[in-house]
Amino acid sequence: MGHNHGHAPAVHAGARHRWRLLATCAMVMALFLLELITALSAHSLALLSDAGHMAADVITLVAALIGTTIAARPDRSGRRTYGSYRAEVFASGVAVLVMVAVSLYVGYEAIHRIGGHPATHSEPLIVVGAIGLVVNVVSMMLLRDGAQESLNVKGAYLEVLADAVGSVGVIVAGILIALTGLDWWDSVIAVAIAIFVLVRAVLLGREVVAVLGQHAPDGVDPEQVRSALGGLPGIRRVHDLHLWTLTSGMNVATAHLVIGEHTSSHDVLDQAQAMLTSQFGIEHATLQVEPESHTQCQSLQW
Repeated sequence: MGHNHGHAPAVHAGARHRWRLLATCAMVMALFLLELITALSAHSLALLSDAGHMAADVITLVAALIGTTIAARPDRSGRRTYGSYRAEVFASGVAVLVMVAVSLYVGYEAIHRIGGHPATHSEPLIVVGAIGLVVNVVSMMLLRDGAQESLNVKGAYLEVLADAVGSVGVIVAGILIALTGLDWWDSVIAVAIAIFVLVRAVLLGREVVAVLGQHAPDGVDPEQVRSALGGLPGIRRVHDLHLWTLTSGMNVATAHLVIGEHTSSHDVLDQAQAMLTSQFGIEHATLQVEPESHTQCQSLQW
């Protein structure tokens, strides 16, 4: 029996860019408050929809910050053998619920407003939308470098990119209302933003469910991994292969490797770990090596 561990980093790669996340979070939170206050005073559903999107993004950014902080703390209980890396996954689940709730509320309000509602003021939409676009562009510049190194930061970068799209929608709504005098453009743009947010919530929700359900990592085919392991010199069979994602960027594997009688287990472990890391991005693998004559180990059915 042998074990080979490619240890995941003690801290998310995003921890090096924590100050960028913090600065972005502060700007987005300030923009959220501005949009919320302006939306209520200007009676704009489009701006309220984008403010709701901002609220979900604040939660996502805070989750990224909390994730990097918690992940850096050592477990003193001795019970969390994988650490607390999944804190960001649970926080992402909360963000999904917020995004869905915002989308449904905006849809309800859009239907409720059919037939008359307070006049929407176009000027605040254009001004606040422009401010939001500037804030989002600055935030994207802050997070761009970190997005190349960390999935955590990349997720925050994509959130800000989506915010920029929402800001453009708010500006378009303000311009259309100013040009046509038709307030229903506000509801149309609001519904468009709500649908955009809902689609993103569903996609993010699928990722959360996949991680919590311990599905194979996205882009990693278990059969390809089994075939690649089985093709290494000295390995006769592979069974009890399990692949899952601990948290963003941390993929884990376990497997039993059956080897020939005169095969070096040390060489097999080194080659298997190197292959899993280079070909599949799996840096933490627990591998059990069994000689071909060993018959007591039975492949599990789960």
